[in-house]
Order: sequence, then structure tokens, then C-alpha cells
Amino acid sequence: MIEMNADPQPLKHFVCERPFDPYSVEVVSPEQEKLYLASQWRMMWLRFKKHRLAVVASIVLAVMYTAILFVEFLSPYNLHSRNVDSIFAPPQRVHLFDKGEFIGPFVYAYDYRLDMETLKRVYTPNLEKPQPIRFLCRGDSYKFWGLIEGQTHLFCPPNGGTLFLLGSDRLGRDMFSRILYGMRISLTIGLIGVSVSFALGMLFGGLAGYYGGWVDDLVQRAIEILRSIPHLPLWLALAAILPVNWSPLLVYFGITIILGLIDWTGLARAVRSRLLSLREEDFCVAAELMGASPGRIIFRHLMPSFMSHLIASATLAIPGMILGETALSFLGLGIRPPIVSWGVLLNEAQNIQVVALYPWLMMPIVPVIIVVLAFNFMGDGLRDAADPYK
Repeated sequence: MIEMNADPQPLKHFVCERPFDPYSVEVVSPEQEKLYLASQWRMMWLRFKKHRLAVVASIVLAVMYTAILFVEFLSPYNLHSRNVDSIFAPPQRVHLFDKGEFIGPFVYAYDYRLDMETLKRVYTPNLEKPQPIRFLCRGDSYKFWGLIEGQTHLFCPPNGGTLFLLGSDRLGRDMFSRILYGMRISLTIGLIGVSVSFALGMLFGGLAGYYGGWVDDLVQRAIEILRSIPHLPLWLALAAILPVNWSPLLVYFGITIILGLIDWTGLARAVRSRLLSLREEDFCVAAELMGASPGRIIFRHLMPSFMSHLIASATLAIPGMILGETALSFLGLGIRPPIVSWGVLLNEAQNIQVVALYPWLMMPIVPVIIVVLAFNFMGDGLRDAADPYK
């Protein structure tokens, strides 16, 4: 039999020595206050900053879109500058030390000969001719955005020498400079095309989601017809309609509008589904009872409630626009010279024999891959941050 302790030790009761504060439950830290009182856009930004890959992608895109503003200054050569003695010249490596001595950034001059068996130009670096690169120098003349004449470049080829960081093409034109000039067209065509599709998607999706009925049926049938047609043949057919005698600028805007007219269907369906669920909410009914017009209800009350999702969707659509323009120009049905885009530059690399001999002609595909991946990563981050309460 177990003997019980007749005199157990009493448990000590915890007593807080601090005075009682009846409002202590309402006290929050400054960090908590920022979070609780933050707006939807503020919370979206706080969540987006945690997506490191999306932040890095945003920085890359910001640098590239800033660079297109100063393409003429950043390019060592003019867009159409030719060096007939450096046709299909390979990329020149930048060095800092020559024979163990630091002399700053420089490149070695090229000596070339013609291979009579393959008829290929063979370039050999001349290690006895280091050529220092000039910075903030006067070089090829240009018109900044076609308006202001100038000659100042960030860096220039050496005096009497060449500077082909990414090689040259069949006419002796610098590939690096032409890629920078092409970046201005390829990046802006995505923004303009998405702006067109964004406006059409909000318009038709908003009408279908708010009114429903026969309006919804009509919009949905139109979307299904457009989505059932393969995009690439449709792009080719519409681009082939553009008159041959149009100026390159008109062709540019024509391609942009075509891409926008095709890619609005996905955004319209996203808008429609959101409006179908929101049009029965109390704030929407209250706006109707107060006499607000359908247009005001759609664009002032319903659309702003999920605008963050629309921005994320539009961001993910930009890479498709860029790839569409690149594909059309690569096939010769998009933007035409003298306007330069990444697709126009890749058009010169259609011959596999040329690519095998001069692989640097494929370099324009590198910025295309970088931009598409950056937009996809940033779009994923925006999509995750669009619902900050998740």
C-alpha cells in the first residue's frame, strides 16, 4: 500500500509585480502597426520584396528599360556604321594587363587573311598591338532619339582601331551596338502591345462579367474562336497583309497592334470571372442603388478591387509579345530593315552554314532569353504578392 504524503507542499502562485494596464492588449509594435494599417498596395509591395528572384528580375528589367533611353550614348558605333575591313570579325576580348603590366582596358588589333579553301576570313589577334579603349569620347555622329545631334559615347573604339565586343556581321557592323539599338524596339513593342490587349481585355471582359446573358455569350464565343486558331499562322497571315510600301515605322505600329488584338482573350476571361463574383457584392449593389452608371461601376468600383491581379497577368503577357515580334521578324514578316529589332538581327542567322562559321550572329538570342525569364520571374512574384492576405 502506497503511503500518501499527509502534508503536500502548496504550489506557488505566480504574481506579476507590474501594475495592471487595461489597454495593454491594444498596444502593438511599430512593425505590427505598419502591417495592420498598410494598404493593399503596401502589403503587396512588402510581400513582393520577399520574392528575391522576382526582385532581381525587376532590377534587370529596370536597367534594360533605362538603357533604351540612352542607346545612342551607350553604343560605341552608330547603327549603320560599317567597317569593310572587318567583315564577320569575331568578338574581341577586353584585357587589362599586357605582358604583366596594367595598362587599363584594351583590345588587341586583328590581323586577317582569307582561307582560300573555305573562303572564310580568319582573324588573328596581334599581341604586339594593344589598343586602349577610350571612354566618354567623341565618335560616330548620331541623332539622340532622332532629334538632337551628338557625338559623345560612353566608350569608343581605339584611335584607328576596332572594338567589336560581340563581333561584326556580314557588312562589318558592330553586333553589340545593333543589339542595343534593337533592344529599344523589342522591349517597347511588348509594352505597347500589352497596353492594347490590356484595354481590350478590360473592356470586353468587363462587359461580359457585368451584364452576363447574351453579352457574355457573344464575348465568350468570340474568345473561343480566336483561341481555337493557332497563333503563329494567324500572326503570319495578319503580318503579310501589311502593305510592302509602308514605312518601317508604320510596320512597327502595325505589328504592335496585331499582337495586341490577338492576345487580349486571356485577360478578358480573367476580368469576366472576377466581375461575375464581385457584381453581387454589397458595395456594387449600393453603387447601383445610388444611380451609378454601369461604366462607373465597372471601372471605378469593380476593376480597382483586383487591379493587382490584372497587373500580374499583364506582366506575364509581355514575354509572349516579345517572342511574337521576334518570330515574325525572324521569318521576314515582321519589322523590316532599316529598323532593327532582335528578330531582325536573328534573321541573318537563318543559314546553318553561316551560324556554324560565325556563331556570334546568334548573340541576339541571349537578351531575348534574359528578358523573357526576367518577366516570367517578376510576373510570378507579382502574382504571389497580389493576394497579400494569403
